[in-house]
This record gives sequence, C-alpha cells and structure tokens, in this order.
Amino acid sequence: MAISKGLADVVFTQTEISHPDSDNSNLIMRGYSIDDLVNGNVSFEEVAHLVLYGHLPSESELSALNAQLQIDRVLPPAIYDWLRKLPEQVVPMTMLRTAISLLALHEQGVEDITIPATLRKAIRLTAQFPMICAAFQRIREGKQPIDPSPSLGHAANILYMLNGKAPDPDFTRAMNAYLVMLIDHSMNNSTFTARTVASTQADLHSCVTAALASLKGPLHGGANEATMKMLLEIGDESKVDAWVDNAFATKRIIMGFGHRIYKHGDPRARHLNRLAEEMGRKVNALKYYNMSRMVEAAVLRHREIYPNVDFYSAAMMYYIGIPIDLFTPMFACARITGWSGHVIEQYKEAALVRPKSEYVGPRDLHLPAA
Repeated sequence: MAISKGLADVVFTQTEISHPDSDNSNLIMRGYSIDDLVNGNVSFEEVAHLVLYGHLPSESELSALNAQLQIDRVLPPAIYDWLRKLPEQVVPMTMLRTAISLLALHEQGVEDITIPATLRKAIRLTAQFPMICAAFQRIREGKQPIDPSPSLGHAANILYMLNGKAPDPDFTRAMNAYLVMLIDHSMNNSTFTARTVASTQADLHSCVTAALASLKGPLHGGANEATMKMLLEIGDESKVDAWVDNAFATKRIIMGFGHRIYKHGDPRARHLNRLAEEMGRKVNALKYYNMSRMVEAAVLRHREIYPNVDFYSAAMMYYIGIPIDLFTPMFACARITGWSGHVIEQYKEAALVRPKSEYVGPRDLHLPAA
C-alpha cells in the first residue's frame, strides 16, 4: 500500500476558489492573480464576494454586501458576558474557537446547510469574527468593547474596534491587503479540516470551529506569532547572523520560512515585505523590518528556503498595532470567508471524506487463559 505522509501530492478534490501556482510563484483567486488584487487596491469586501459568489461584485452587489455586513456586526449579549468571565491567561485562539461554538447556540437555523442559508451564515461570521477579537482585546485591557462604525469598511472597523479611534488610512490599507491575501489558499490544513467536517453534512459553525482548531497550531496559522517572538528574542540587528547560525547548528526551526507548495517564494510574501517596510517607515521604527531582511539573507546563506506569508506579516502587523497573540485570530478573520466558500463547495460535492490507513500494530494477541 502506497502511503503519502501528510497527504503530500494527494489530490483530495477540485475547487474553483483559489490555486497556488508554484511554477510561477503566484496565487490565483477565482481567476485573478493575487498581484492584481493587491496592487489594484481591491477591498476585502469585494474579494469576499468573489470567493463566496464566484465573481467580483457590481456596484449594487457590493453595496448590498456592505449593508449586510453592517447589519451582521452584532454579537449576542451572552458572548460579551462570557468574554468577561474568561481566565486571565486564556489563549486568544482558544477563546475564538470556543466563541464560535457559543455563537452556534444563538444562530437561528444553525442546522440548515442549504446553500442560501450557509451563505447568509458565512457573511454573518465574516462580520462577527473581528468583533469577537476586538471585544476580547478591549475586555482584557479593562476597557469596554466598542461598537463598529457604520461609516467604516471591514478592515478599518477591525482597527477602530481594537483601538477606539479612527484608524490611520495607511494602517487600514495594510490591514485590507493582509485580509485579501489571507482570505483563501487552496487545500491547506484548516481548509481540509473544514471540508472534512462538511463532508459529514455538519453545519457551518461546526466546520469553522474545527478549522480554527487546526489553524491554532504553530505549523499553520500560529507561525506569524512565532515569527514576531523570534524577532523579539533576537533583539538587535547585530545579533541576527549569530542567532541564525546557532539555529541551524542546533536544528532549531526558524518560523516563517518554507512552504510545501511555493519552492521559489510565496507571492504574498513579496507584498507583505513591501507593506512591512512602508509601515515601519511610517512609525519610524524600521528595526524589525531590517531584522527580517537580515534573517532572510542569513537563512539563504545556509539553505535555499524562502519566507512564506507569515514571515513579513509579523513585522507589518506589529507596526500597525495588532497585539502579537492576536496575529493568528486576525488570520482567521480573513480565512473565515475562504473556509465558508470551501464548505459550500463540499456540500455541493456531497462526498464523505473517509481515507484508509494501513494497520501496523500487533496481531494474534490472546487473553490469558482463565
């Protein structure tokens, strides 16, 4: 029996949502290059419509989506009550995973997995994810949660609800680009998890809760947080080379590098590199960006391995004021829309995921005679 560890190179299904084009270091989102979407300053809302409905929205469709997102930016009072009772040292991704399970208790028609119902819930979850993250952050700072502003878009509202003030336009631009780049990425671990759960005809909230559990791991979404902690641990540009040399000598994993698909560089890293530099210049604190560039160069001296999406996003998110342990929840605030699109595809496919395994344990054991 041929075994593919980690399901490497196994084609699980077909999708129309996104395609990481390894040969050309490109990410295609329903036919559009990620370069075009980022350089064209397309809004997250437009790409969310693209992912969920299959095409970029017309003016009226975008207006309708924005209006629905505004309506759906509401959390049940019970969620705020629960957030206030959380243990002080709770891990944010644990909080978010559990919060989505709790939201399911308040979701009318949560068990309805028809496509129209799932689309409605997908938009509502897209609106609610940032609210949960922002409310959690405000409460643990001893502050009151802030209601979203009807005059702000999705990316701007994230920053507004976190900080309580009108966000800087450049920070909003960077956050919007980040959300666009993270909205979907083919059959990654969390998306595969969501589709596996969806194949049982479980509801969207169950699928998303499972996906969040997958994203929590440092080898998936948690790598962005680990990258920033690495930069803080190194501490200074003068220590980068020695730190990287020692990491290779001791076989320590350097987070934010390498990708199973992109062997010659993650296309999203190019944009995040630029954005990290721009945000570093804006806040007059290029130290961590410069360190990031030096780490990349030092790693390449040891091995031909390139930054992935997590590497430069760490410094960029740090510069725009996102708390480090909220990096992965911010990842989820983008990916919720992609997960939902894949869940809908899996519902349409109607095929139960049930792989085989090869048994390698003992045989012919017997209980002792009485």
